[in-house]
Amino acid sequence: MAEGYEALRHGVGAHRLAVDAVAVAGRDATSYLQGQLSQDVAPLGVGDAAAALLLEPDGKLSALVRVTRTSDDAYVLDTDAGFGEAVAARLQRFKLRTKVAIEQLDWPCVALRGEGVGGVPGIGEGVGGASHGAGPPFVLAVDWNGVRGVDLLGPGADALVPADATWCDAAAWEALRVEAGIPKMGAELDSRTIAAEAHLVERTVSFTKGCYTGQELVARLDARGSRVARRLCGVVADDAGPGEAEELVGAVLWTPDAGKVVGRCTSASWCPGLGQVGALAYLHRSVEVPGAVVWARTEDVPAARRRPGQVRALPLVG
Repeated sequence: MAEGYEALRHGVGAHRLAVDAVAVAGRDATSYLQGQLSQDVAPLGVGDAAAALLLEPDGKLSALVRVTRTSDDAYVLDTDAGFGEAVAARLQRFKLRTKVAIEQLDWPCVALRGEGVGGVPGIGEGVGGASHGAGPPFVLAVDWNGVRGVDLLGPGADALVPADATWCDAAAWEALRVEAGIPKMGAELDSRTIAAEAHLVERTVSFTKGCYTGQELVARLDARGSRVARRLCGVVADDAGPGEAEELVGAVLWTPDAGKVVGRCTSASWCPGLGQVGALAYLHRSVEVPGAVVWARTEDVPAARRRPGQVRALPLVG
């Protein structure tokens, strides 16, 4: 793990992302997606991409997606593996008489991260800038809480990976994700999630485009200062060792002073950038960030091994 993590932070680290991809194509593709996604897709050029929310009519989350324009009248939406079928079904549900075809794709995706990615010929110009490439594979810029690089999406992705890149395992990737506070479908994000809770609004929502499904809740919360009952935060476990992160996932979090349940842990990993176990958790807005102390409790962990943790703002490692 150590070598892979170091590459993802300071070299050129490569990791094969598990994603599902859904193609949306046809003469009405742009207008249809404008009415279904929170992001303004019309200005995207071929090869450009942007993060977006696919919402239910009540504003709850169907999926966090990335939408890539693959031609004048075609797009590919990719999301975390296991959720492509739900994305396709959600898009089909509101299609009605619209002239679009919706199809799931078996597309690979390779993430390149690290300070050295910016110097890779033909790839580095995407770091911190615009996505590019007539594709596939498309070179898609990524910048999330200081973690920067590119994703190579589509057939032929492996061929663009630099020969000197270090392939990184799941543990190194998860450490990077937790340290950066990047939410994941099935962990931090599900059908109960409101975008503002996971700090998604700024990067995924256009407030100048036309109406889209689920817009009312997003707009109402924005008008109220995005004041929601819970927020995604970081927690650093004070005394957990490298092999003990997994037992924190799903743990109930409570405050030791009032004995009040204030949240739940969604992900945890040994984080080399901290030298400690870091976790992501949804915490009630009453919890002071940073500075609060919470305790973790799971049904299968004896009371003697319940973990204290320090609440921190995200990212855990800048």
